[in-house]
Amino acid sequence: MSRSTVGLDPALREYLLEVSVREPQVLAALREQTGSMRNSNMQISPEQGQLLHFLVRLIGANRAIEVGTFTGYSALWTALALPPEGRLIACDISEEWTAMARRFWDRAGVSERIDLRLAPAVDTLTGLLEDGEAGTFDFVFIDADKENYGTYCELCLELVRPGGLIVLDNVLRGGRVLDPEQGDRGTEAIVALNSRLSSDGRVDLSMIPVGDGLTLLRKRPVIDTESMKQMEEME
Repeated sequence: MSRSTVGLDPALREYLLEVSVREPQVLAALREQTGSMRNSNMQISPEQGQLLHFLVRLIGANRAIEVGTFTGYSALWTALALPPEGRLIACDISEEWTAMARRFWDRAGVSERIDLRLAPAVDTLTGLLEDGEAGTFDFVFIDADKENYGTYCELCLELVRPGGLIVLDNVLRGGRVLDPEQGDRGTEAIVALNSRLSSDGRVDLSMIPVGDGLTLLRKRPVIDTESMKQMEEME
């Protein structure tokens, strides 16, 4: 029993990885190859990837969205958790990074489950809404430019079904959320979003200290109007 979250030093994290993470070889190879690239810190950790995989299976997701794909590591974890007929719409703007993603999706045999859309994510998400796909997605993972997290979150709240799940990455910003006035616009945006979501009556919420912090949002079937009123009064 513990009254606070246990901190993970390198040795304890290695133990966690050893006894709990079941990373397929194709995912390990993708992670290692990405680790040699510039901006490799944009890739999620294996324990985060396995958590996404677990959540997709837990809720029986069939239709998913990813905002920010990079080299495809998180998308591959997600796609492997979907049923054969499942589909993941992956949003990114980089042909270079996603070229690696495509190669590994092919190796894993899940390319047919992933619909990669190379365009600004706001355009892709808005287009899905215009096509009448509101409330038809089960799962969303957001890990892209932090300044637009609020916009992505609002659009995805329209796209997911009641009971659907949205996962936001980097919500702790390496601890910089405690000092948002240092001039980091991305951190300022995350702090503002974290504050809004904390009293958002549309969702159930849990922020967990995995990786750089993950926020799990479950879209409520019925909006808590009292919480919404309180949220509006705070703004």
